[in-house]
Amino acid sequence: MARIHLPTPLRPYANGAASVDVSGSTVAEALAGLVAAHADLRRHLFDEAGTLRSFVNVYKNEEDIRYLQKGATPIAEGDALSIIPSIAGGTSPTPPDVTALSHDEIRRYSRHLIMPEVGLEGQKKLKAARVLAIGTGGLGSPLALYLAAAGIGTLGLVDFDVVDDSNLQRQVLFGTGDVGRPKLAAAAERLKDLNPNVDVVPFEERLTSENALSIFRSFDIVADGTDNFPTRYLVNDACVLTGKPNVYASIFRFEGQASVFWAARGPCYRCLYSEPPPPGLVPSCAEGGVLGILPGLLGVLQATEVVKLILCIGEPLIGRLLLVDALGMRFRELKLRKNPDCVICGKNPTVTKLIDYEAFCGVVPAAPVAGIPEITVEELKNLRDRDVAFVLVDVREPHEIAISSFPESVKIPLGSLAQNVNRLSTADEIVVHCKTGGRSAKAVQFLQQAGFKKVRNLSGGINRWAERIDPTMPRY
Repeated sequence: MARIHLPTPLRPYANGAASVDVSGSTVAEALAGLVAAHADLRRHLFDEAGTLRSFVNVYKNEEDIRYLQKGATPIAEGDALSIIPSIAGGTSPTPPDVTALSHDEIRRYSRHLIMPEVGLEGQKKLKAARVLAIGTGGLGSPLALYLAAAGIGTLGLVDFDVVDDSNLQRQVLFGTGDVGRPKLAAAAERLKDLNPNVDVVPFEERLTSENALSIFRSFDIVADGTDNFPTRYLVNDACVLTGKPNVYASIFRFEGQASVFWAARGPCYRCLYSEPPPPGLVPSCAEGGVLGILPGLLGVLQATEVVKLILCIGEPLIGRLLLVDALGMRFRELKLRKNPDCVICGKNPTVTKLIDYEAFCGVVPAAPVAGIPEITVEELKNLRDRDVAFVLVDVREPHEIAISSFPESVKIPLGSLAQNVNRLSTADEIVVHCKTGGRSAKAVQFLQQAGFKKVRNLSGGINRWAERIDPTMPRY
């Protein structure tokens, strides 16, 4: 039994399937089994003499069969065949008539229709396409907007968050009136207003190992707009297991990355990063910030790659990593290679099903860290109100302290704590705080190891103080 992965233009002739399992000991037998099960594929793959058409390439795993034994190439259990239309020639199949465009749609997409690279048939492909966006945040917002405007027929959205006012700096799907609303409800409303022809399919749930495969199977392309490593590895592995292309981007401060990970035609995300960094080593955007315009730039790049894949035009970012430096306004490109030892898309994969990605990435529940004593904001208020003697230490960066701070606090950024520990006394009662409690927990752990016995972490940080105790203090 082998799996044959079908490109988007051929899926309408296989009941929409992205991949089909067939029997056969050679490539020729597998292809015969494919067209026997889906007769409409025959004329798109073979000419009248039964010869594989010149503009259709077939790959066994990662090798072009033209350089193996062609149709006689043997296949074994677990092998994957990919049908890849040649970039150099041939025409793509016409989508079924259900994608016929109305007069209103022809007017709406007129700027596409007059481009020979798109045209009427290309716009029909866009209408027939099913794209899944993971997240409707900084990346997902421009991605979804431009895909909807381009005429993607079915746009799936996965998110379970609500709109917060801190989102509005970069998440352009939402407006001030949406604050407090579920993101998917607000997103669907905005996208339908932009283009009522788009079918928005919401999945208001956290993406997990239990639901990812069933969700992904209904779509042609997945676009990863996640902001955490567990979900990023989950998206990658689910795409590999379902044969879907993974249109990827990530952002931090002024820098971004973009690529297309598609195991059938190139490397996957694990080929680039086999393992995640240790927890806390790479700060999130919530910790390090991001230029609000940057996710717009990267999200538009993702949307562009999605459209190119659907139309089978241009050169997609498969096997290439695009690096974006917004400060220098420079774009660099790195070549990516498929790792033959990759644990999920290599020759002998060891990951054959979705795993516990929280454990894989070393993520622990947001609970008090063992051995780290804590104090609540209510208890801190009580200490201040009673004028109890203690030292309050702020381990945030100077630009954060400029937003909000306790006037009496000792300001020592976490990165320089080791060099400034002599500013503190082991005889004092010490309370350490940061924005939300993560960095200050590390500071407490360091101080304990340095001999400080009377030191506690402010649970929830200064943001929780602003939320529960002093609403006049800015939160960020």
